[in-house]
Amino acid sequence: MDSLKALVAEKRKAISDDSARPTKYMRKGELERIKEEAEAKAQEEKRLAEEAKRREEEAEKAAKKASRASSSSTPLRDTESPNPESSFNISNEETIRRLRGKGQPIRLFGESDKDRRLRLRALELIEERDHGRQGGHNDFKKALEDVESVEKALQSKNGKGKKKEGEVTNVGVLDLNLIKTDPDKLYPLIYYALKRVLKEWEEAMDERPEYIKRSTQGKLAAATQVQSAEYLKPLFKNLRSRSLPSDMLHRIAEVVHHMQKRQYQRANDAYLRLSIGNAPWPIGVTMVGIHERSAREKISRDQVAHVLNDEVSRKYIQSLKRLLTFSQTKYPPDDISQLMG
Repeated sequence: MDSLKALVAEKRKAISDDSARPTKYMRKGELERIKEEAEAKAQEEKRLAEEAKRREEEAEKAAKKASRASSSSTPLRDTESPNPESSFNISNEETIRRLRGKGQPIRLFGESDKDRRLRLRALELIEERDHGRQGGHNDFKKALEDVESVEKALQSKNGKGKKKEGEVTNVGVLDLNLIKTDPDKLYPLIYYALKRVLKEWEEAMDERPEYIKRSTQGKLAAATQVQSAEYLKPLFKNLRSRSLPSDMLHRIAEVVHHMQKRQYQRANDAYLRLSIGNAPWPIGVTMVGIHERSAREKISRDQVAHVLNDEVSRKYIQSLKRLLTFSQTKYPPDDISQLMG
């Protein structure tokens, strides 16, 4: 018995000596773990570097854009002159209202109406850069919470999860000739066409199997639909009141027409012209005379990047693209060349 105890003690001492001594070998699992940690760290550092570089480029572009606009407006100093180079076209009353809402002076010494609009735009760009990501995340989080609360309410009432609402009117394919003949008829046609697609999107979310609805991806898809419906409310309001700018009305009509015809590539082209425009950015002061300025305004009037106007427009234009993507999924085109990229 004593010899057995001595043997056990000797083995334990040998094991402790081996564990204390540094080894040249490592287990394969340990090597893979270290490799995965190194790759994850490298990817995170690369992502942070790219994000920092992107933010720096955005800030530099905004600064260059503001400096070009301010340099072109300085020699003119015409408070009533049009601003065709700028896509940020709002009234003086709206400019004053937004500046007061931000606690800013409505006019600085020697500041023209154009300079004041540029100052407002610069302030909004700074706010969007600092708080835009967080604000969008909060909107999406709220939509996700709304979806979960609706699901809980339906489960408590033993409902089937489908909403009982009236049918949306089917107006048929929108006629683009109305843009020239009778633009006022476009408002109800666009309204009911977009409402119908939004209703179909909502029904598609409700008709999914329960296991998909309860999954993370399923909840995110439902939250995206709820968020888009909320973002589209200002557009529907403008359509009901017939208060959309003519160029926006024409572009949205083109998007709806091609979407109904399942020509999604053309619809996407119309969406791009609506959102970012197709006018080149001017560099320096060009054509500062009265007649040249008037002619340039007529040329660039329908080439405005409306996505830069304000946050409300950006949101419902983005939601319009989501409706286009859903329609392509539900009604794929016969010709695959008409698929969006």
